[in-house]
Amino acid sequence: MLYQFRHHQGDMSDLAKILADLSSGDDGLAEKAVAMMIDLGRIGIPELLKLRESKDEDTRWWAYCALGQMQDADVKWFIQGLKDTSPEVRESSAMALCHNPHPAATSQLITALSDPDRMVATLAGNALIGIGKEITIGLIKVMEEGSPAAKIEAARSLAEIKDTRAIPALMAGLENGSEMVKFWSEEGLQNLGVGMVYFNPE
Repeated sequence: MLYQFRHHQGDMSDLAKILADLSSGDDGLAEKAVAMMIDLGRIGIPELLKLRESKDEDTRWWAYCALGQMQDADVKWFIQGLKDTSPEVRESSAMALCHNPHPAATSQLITALSDPDRMVATLAGNALIGIGKEITIGLIKVMEEGSPAAKIEAARSLAEIKDTRAIPALMAGLENGSEMVKFWSEEGLQNLGVGMVYFNPE
């Protein structure tokens, strides 16, 4: 399922049909419905917000997909989706936050770094990267105290954000037992121009 669709013309009179297509279970119809909802703009937002509560996970997925592409999207629309019971819906919510990164979602995104669905965790990391240096201290804390899986995403995010405040944490990451944390810590140090070679005295 992709987040880039062709736009179609629509108006208020089409809303009921568009919503029916969005919830139809037919991906082709749903893709077109998302594009039409985007063309309708804010008119359709209240209905999309309701669809986040649908019992059908596919409908919830498409609701977050459409909301994530709305102009001037509100980060509050997506935060609850990170706790959805469906990993696919959590992925859709996290993707929406990648398109609309905002510090208000920081706590929830950091928690999502430990999501059992690794795609959710990766997308959460991407969203944190989008927030930028404002999140550095939070990611350093994850490097120090987070789960093994979360530490990998934290190291990757810090490597991409390129904040010099992360240098001590990335250096410590070189000694971490996880090969992926070591990899991203080294990448981060290289990105920051820290061209040092570390030797084990033993």
